[in-house]
Amino acid sequence: MSSYQTAGVKTLMGDPKKAIVKLSIPMIIAMSVQTLYNLADAVWVSGIGQKALSAVGFFFPFMMAGMAIGIGIGTGGGASVSRRIGQKDHFGASGVASLSILIVVISGIIYTGIFLFFNRSIFILLGAEGSLEETLSYSTIMFSGGILIFFSFAANSLLRSEGDANRAMMAMLVGAIANIVLDPFFIYASNQPLFFGLKLPIGLNLGIAGAAYATVLSMMMSSGLLVYWLFFEKKTYISFRLNKLNDPSYLRDIFNIGLPATVSQISMAFMMGFLTVIISNVAGDIGVAVFTTGWRIVMVAILPMLGMMTAVLAVSGAAFGAKQFDKLRTAYLYALKIGIIIELIITAATYLLAPQITSIFTWSESTQTLAKDIIELLRLICLFFPAAAGGILSSGMFQGIGKGFKALIITLLRTVILIVPFAFLFAITMNLKLNGVYFGIVVGSWVSAIVAVIWALRQIRNLENQFSQGLEKTA
Repeated sequence: MSSYQTAGVKTLMGDPKKAIVKLSIPMIIAMSVQTLYNLADAVWVSGIGQKALSAVGFFFPFMMAGMAIGIGIGTGGGASVSRRIGQKDHFGASGVASLSILIVVISGIIYTGIFLFFNRSIFILLGAEGSLEETLSYSTIMFSGGILIFFSFAANSLLRSEGDANRAMMAMLVGAIANIVLDPFFIYASNQPLFFGLKLPIGLNLGIAGAAYATVLSMMMSSGLLVYWLFFEKKTYISFRLNKLNDPSYLRDIFNIGLPATVSQISMAFMMGFLTVIISNVAGDIGVAVFTTGWRIVMVAILPMLGMMTAVLAVSGAAFGAKQFDKLRTAYLYALKIGIIIELIITAATYLLAPQITSIFTWSESTQTLAKDIIELLRLICLFFPAAAGGILSSGMFQGIGKGFKALIITLLRTVILIVPFAFLFAITMNLKLNGVYFGIVVGSWVSAIVAVIWALRQIRNLENQFSQGLEKTA
């Protein structure tokens, strides 16, 4: 039987400011290493040619879809677990967690079956004829590991939901570091010269298939840790039993948050697609290359907010479940203040160090011509970083208290409702071209952030008023 008072639960139910800090730091570290892996993976794959990069690019939307579903189900289940911890409902928290895992396993099997069956047809339809064999080689292996994609993201969310950010971080670190280390050994041959004359003592020489095998194996290692902690070690608050799935409120709780969270993730992909079309129209392939490179740096800049969002979700859920709305307000405002300060520092650093940052991504002769445009991008687009704190952390608070569709509206407002139209207005209608796209991102982000913060504070005030009125009636 799981202990009802694990260290994570004590953190969630304790001082909200300390909880935000204690839960945020491990996730920021984990996400930073995950980003480092993404950059390293791109470097290793680029060494085997353009077709290999194209194969990864064609598969990327399907990877995002798998991540979106896993994150969505995990977020829905995790938010419910946090609220039930606040309500001291151990049985209900375990029931929601058990059902979440069952759903991701079934979803992963369906995902793998459908895409393996239609694999070749899908990528021919998407126009991958020029790199079809490489794309099929990579995607077949990755689709086969679909259940690992779903499970790892969902199980990680469940650990975070009970305040166990350290083990959630460890699972992510194991997967990311393993992938960074395994990639070259699976991709390249023995004694094949790489960077600075470096040669590998052992190499399987599997090319793009090796990159896929390395990714699946690393996810298997991460998932293995999660399985051990959740199902065998039994030191978590939640426990797993199939006889805990008969309450219809479990499914409702998961999908009330999980479905909007999944759509939120997918909306980001739509935003990037629309922006790419606009950029291609005003600046061609070079503009797309500049934006794609710059956006990698942007994702690094807002990583702290994504880590803090997981903390806000868990702490808000526990406070809401315990009806401690003063604690909910304190946690949200404290996270918002710290988040804005962090992003202001990152904004200043990005603006001042834009040439140095750009040099890391334009070291080759073929990319040096992009340097000037990337520097200009960074010095304009960094102005939206502080706004990211308002939008992202407000979404986390709404998810924590069970208002998944309000969190979705905030995300849609930021992505397809405001940023894309503003980018079109400035770039095409006002003919500001690439700079217009950047202005659109900045303006859309700030407008949506202001709306999100006002809405979040009003929501908290309404909860406080409803609770105080309820106390008056019972007095």
